[in-house]
Amino acid sequence: MQIDDATRQATAPETERSGRMPSMAVSGAEVGTAADGQTKAEGLRQMDAVVERNNLWRAYERVMRNKGAAGVDGLTVFDIKQWLQQHWPSVKAALLAGDYMPAAIRKVEIPKPNGGVRTLGIPTVLDRLIQQALLQVLQPEFEPGFSEHSYGFRPGRNAWQAVQRAQGYIREGRRWVVDLDLEKFFDRVNHDILMSRIARKVNDDRVLKLIRRYLEAGMMSDGIVSARTEGTPQGGPLSPLLSNILLTDLDRELERRGHRFCRYADDCNIYVGSEAAGQHAMASI
Repeated sequence: MQIDDATRQATAPETERSGRMPSMAVSGAEVGTAADGQTKAEGLRQMDAVVERNNLWRAYERVMRNKGAAGVDGLTVFDIKQWLQQHWPSVKAALLAGDYMPAAIRKVEIPKPNGGVRTLGIPTVLDRLIQQALLQVLQPEFEPGFSEHSYGFRPGRNAWQAVQRAQGYIREGRRWVVDLDLEKFFDRVNHDILMSRIARKVNDDRVLKLIRRYLEAGMMSDGIVSARTEGTPQGGPLSPLLSNILLTDLDRELERRGHRFCRYADDCNIYVGSEAAGQHAMASI
């Protein structure tokens, strides 16, 4: 993949974008924020780190390994290399200028074993590349602040460790389980609240604006793009990190109450010693 410095403005076709016109004003908590102990000038490095050659190459290799379906533009992972050779300079220029507008996401419904469907929003391959590059820069910033009871989509942590922790709780006599249903919670997430959490560690306005645009990118189904004003889309490389950022407050509250629990992404179980304790936990959350 050719990744060179560029100065040209992005000129991606409007039909590939989210349907919203670029705006100079950005609402919400992302404007004018700064992480603790950092100056505004220091924060400007975050987008530069995102588009840095080695970071992009690692992101490109990861997206190619993961393969996955095409987004709304129809480009597959096998098409993207040639596309990037022609268009990457203008995309990079737009990212550095804070003007990049993500494409709409493609709605996909996955049947669940117990009935119903799980709705995913599949970004274009280009947006998966950019999200992966963002993830590689932002995850080290947020990782130290996550709970020890959180196991999903974190470096060095996995589902087997969560199972071992759960087995330990059961051996302690905590044989009743409260299953928290967090999946629907993601459909109602307030974007301003989530952005305020992100702004605790991210002080580059270009990065903050880009994340908000990913949150607000329209969802396409049967050729129709629907606007989204709340919720976090599940299906892109950045989604698990945003979920962990958002749910860290829940993790800390459960810890404050002394609960024994394990959370893997949106699956969270609390282990208690009796049915009465389980009913009390359910009523208080």
